[in-house]
Amino acid sequence: MNKLLNNEPVKRVQNAINLFNKDIQVQVLKDTAKTAIDASKSLNCEIGAIVKSLVLGKNDKFFMCLISGDKRCSLNKLKKIFNVKDLSMANADKVKEVTGFTIGGVSPIGSLTNLEILIDKNLERFQNLYAAAGHPNAIFKINFKELKTMTSGKIMDITE
Repeated sequence: MNKLLNNEPVKRVQNAINLFNKDIQVQVLKDTAKTAIDASKSLNCEIGAIVKSLVLGKNDKFFMCLISGDKRCSLNKLKKIFNVKDLSMANADKVKEVTGFTIGGVSPIGSLTNLEILIDKNLERFQNLYAAAGHPNAIFKINFKELKTMTSGKIMDITE
């Protein structure tokens, strides 16, 4: 078994997955999946099938947006959704504190804190999606319906 699968954040993700579907397994990639482009090359799939897990903050409260790898998160749309004037991307230290994951390995499930999750409706275009699993070289394959169920996320138009 790959040593990476024993890393605490990766095990936390696999445990969270197991609560929903024990057939989904974390996979270790030989090459990094730190960015959507890296992940799509490693997996030989479209960039849009990569789930970017972005942590943002509003009024000192954090939430996560799951964005298709070929799209950009729209801060203006999020400001309207939350009816706030200010929100921003969390910095690397805050992401680690809130999720327990380092940037490049932020998983949509298994965070240390219970975050509200918004899911980019553009992810629905793909039969299979690939999300980070607690480490830049760890991913899991999932379909859109399972992703929505596992995360309890709200499907929304949140990209530019």
